[in-house]
Amino acid sequence: MHICYITSEYPKKGHPHGGIGTVVQTLARQLVKSGFLVSIIGLNYLNKDESEEDLGVKIYRYNRSTIKKLGWFINNKILNKAITDLHKKQPIDVIETSEMGLAFIRKRPDIKYIIRMHGGHHFFAESENRDVESWKAFQEKRSFKKADYLIGVSNYVVEHTSKFLDFKHKGGQVIYNSVDLNRFYPADYSKIIEGRIFFAGSICEKKGIRQLIQALPKIKSQVPEAHLIVAGRDTKIRGTQNSYLAYLKSEIPKEVENDIYFLGAIENTQIPKEIEKASVCAYPSHMETFGQTIVEALSMGKPVVSSNKGPGNEVIIHNKTGLLCNPLDIDDLAEQIIYMLQNREEAFEMGHNAINDVKERFSLKVLMKQNIEMYQKLIES
Repeated sequence: MHICYITSEYPKKGHPHGGIGTVVQTLARQLVKSGFLVSIIGLNYLNKDESEEDLGVKIYRYNRSTIKKLGWFINNKILNKAITDLHKKQPIDVIETSEMGLAFIRKRPDIKYIIRMHGGHHFFAESENRDVESWKAFQEKRSFKKADYLIGVSNYVVEHTSKFLDFKHKGGQVIYNSVDLNRFYPADYSKIIEGRIFFAGSICEKKGIRQLIQALPKIKSQVPEAHLIVAGRDTKIRGTQNSYLAYLKSEIPKEVENDIYFLGAIENTQIPKEIEKASVCAYPSHMETFGQTIVEALSMGKPVVSSNKGPGNEVIIHNKTGLLCNPLDIDDLAEQIIYMLQNREEAFEMGHNAINDVKERFSLKVLMKQNIEMYQKLIES
């Protein structure tokens, strides 16, 4: 079986990538190990065409057009040609992409088309309480109409996307994102730096990093050695070209300005090392579709404080595998982190429980079986 993913986020050394890229890479590598042919087609970070191989995964990146108003048309023409050329060379059985990915992709009767919902335009417009943009809404609706089958990375993303788009007759199965337990391993607690709070994610408002920083003075009042390590790439403030990181730094309370360290965008391979050193991992996102970084920390047995918004309670069992908080309530966020820092025995017990829970629900072994069965049933239908 030949599966082709349409994404421009597949990890490329030296360039930052989002959670979708990590998810696709993990899935693609494991499918190759299971005997599948796997290809990636996307637009390049660089101004040239490139092809490479990642542990058997064939990656094709194409020069991205930046022509104003016409770029979208030219880029989709490039992707369609790439699919045609690859299909002639190695017939494709399944094409998979995210919410808007099929909008301008030409359908072929001998290929099945899947959308994996990681959180599309309608979903985030609702969750961020902003208006739906007509052009993006049009693309998403058009894309969903072309899909033969749809799956979601959480019950929450399926339920909330279905408020705006009718797709239940095409599926709506939930398959959680998996974590590679070869890369994310049970942490060595002797490497913990006392008081260290670790955050990983894009530096933007919806990830809750501003609230986390606002909570730090209260945390330090109870745990004087508390300090915050932030790993992630900068973003633009919505509707502007202004740096969110610059804004965030201007909002840091003076009493903790020497207790916050920004690492910038670091290689994904470095994340486990930073998690291992943390006393607690804090991910107070206002909204997630799943929470890949949360599962990664849980898989290492680290005390985790996360958000009770969105799919938070699908990922963390409160008081058993971690703690949930209202990310918009500074006091609640601070109190949960303080509890983890002051009650180490209970925190480590939650971490131990989390390791077992991840193995049962989010391991590659469990979720690859679900993915492979899904692909096989789709081809046979």
